[in-house]
Amino acid sequence: MPDSWRFSALASRHRALGSALEDWNGMGTAWTYAHDVQDDHTMIRTRAGLMDVSGLKKVHLVGPHANGVLDLITTRSVGKITPGRSAYATMLDDDGHFIDDCILYRMGPDSWMVVHGSGAGHEALVSASQGRNVAMLFDDDLHDLSLQGPLAVDFLAEHVPGIRDLKYFNHMGARLFGAPVLISRTGYTGERGYEIFCRAADAPMLWDTILDQGKAMGIGPAAFTALDLLRVESYLLFYPYDMSEFFPFADGSTGDSLWELGLDFTVSKDKTGFRGAEAHARLKGKERFRIYGIELSSDKAPETGDKVLLDGREVGVVTIGMVSKLTGRSLGIARLDTECAVAGTALTLVGAQGTVAATAQPLPFDDPKKTKRTAVG
Repeated sequence: MPDSWRFSALASRHRALGSALEDWNGMGTAWTYAHDVQDDHTMIRTRAGLMDVSGLKKVHLVGPHANGVLDLITTRSVGKITPGRSAYATMLDDDGHFIDDCILYRMGPDSWMVVHGSGAGHEALVSASQGRNVAMLFDDDLHDLSLQGPLAVDFLAEHVPGIRDLKYFNHMGARLFGAPVLISRTGYTGERGYEIFCRAADAPMLWDTILDQGKAMGIGPAAFTALDLLRVESYLLFYPYDMSEFFPFADGSTGDSLWELGLDFTVSKDKTGFRGAEAHARLKGKERFRIYGIELSSDKAPETGDKVLLDGREVGVVTIGMVSKLTGRSLGIARLDTECAVAGTALTLVGAQGTVAATAQPLPFDDPKKTKRTAVG
């Protein structure tokens, strides 16, 4: 972990499960365990799995200008978000290109928590906060345990009153096994799931107790790489691995629009004035590619960097692929030329497994109406 400067309180648990704690976002993260990651995928899709996603950056923004700062640097109209609710948002640069995504948690009238990944979100927050009446605190004591899967609610319902009433993208304070926590109805799997924010001092106890008491329900630890399988099926992009920072354009430039990434829905209706807003509007209809799905006639997964061809002409690249033990489908997320991002388009994949027939398919592959993650009761 030569690049790691942040540390999980669960590091010893991950090492005991066979992880070498590879670096992500400055924190040693359990990318893999000694067991097969396919088992983690099956566990989360059919039961529930517990992941340590504390490598996400957590920032508290408090003060009279907090709302204005977030209105400036994110695509959401934050005034519409009430305390106890949250929203998925994106951040742009001055050219209208994606630089990070985040979840905005409203904690009070002038109090927010912003959780983001490895993009330039932190720098954007710092820049926008300078000279304004707002306090910004980067919180690495706060850990994030993600319990995801159809049985997650059944497990938590035995310990947290009212958890079944917690709606998608809502959060609540609670006590879990005696520890104070913030439980959010969010996740990165496409399943009904919950993120449990806790103090570092409580994380080992919560991790151990959830796994011990959840064992009878088939709940176990899941490695970070399981998210790659789940996100392909559920159309969840991961910066920078699906972006031009990894796959630059022919002229060597980088920078993707929300229209190209399929993230234009994150712009609140009629919102203007945020960073990159005018450029974002001008980029509509000028897409150079589209994020789209491909399905292979193969029992092997497409690999990152595999080329996608149409009539012998290169028209795209695979950013991430997977094959599922549950469904047997070989699926991938790809950056496709716009004319090829049409359901049913016959394509050819050329890569590590040779030449394979492929078909363009709309995303998400799994649960396209999002009925699982939004279920009530």
